[in-house]
Amino acid sequence: MKVLLDTNICIALMKGREKTVQRLQLLQPSDCAISTVTAFELLTGVLKCQNPVGERAKVMRLMSLVPVLPFDEAAAVRAAEVRAYLESIGKVCGPYDMLLAGHALSQGLSMATNNVGEFSRVPGLQVEDWLA
Repeated sequence: MKVLLDTNICIALMKGREKTVQRLQLLQPSDCAISTVTAFELLTGVLKCQNPVGERAKVMRLMSLVPVLPFDEAAAVRAAEVRAYLESIGKVCGPYDMLLAGHALSQGLSMATNNVGEFSRVPGLQVEDWLA
């Protein structure tokens, strides 16, 4: 496995954004994954949208095609380190982004995102902008 997909990349994939779909097609299915944190974010969005049945089907399809990695103890430790570091330099990012960064680091994965500014603050995290 090589890359963890950020929530915004999953949304772009579900919307069929050409650049993002092309990037995914360059990989083997086993080369990317989503976090249970991303699954949580996507499913929360489904509950807030006007077409929850249709959108939930899209999320579930994505989750059937891309492995979903559980946020485990190692991810929690790394996410805590990310948060402590970012707080120490006064550049905290969103709480879910810190969890995702920790999860990617704990698995040795790069982060595919459109939110390069937030994730690039995290030392040691390889960041790929899939919408550039």
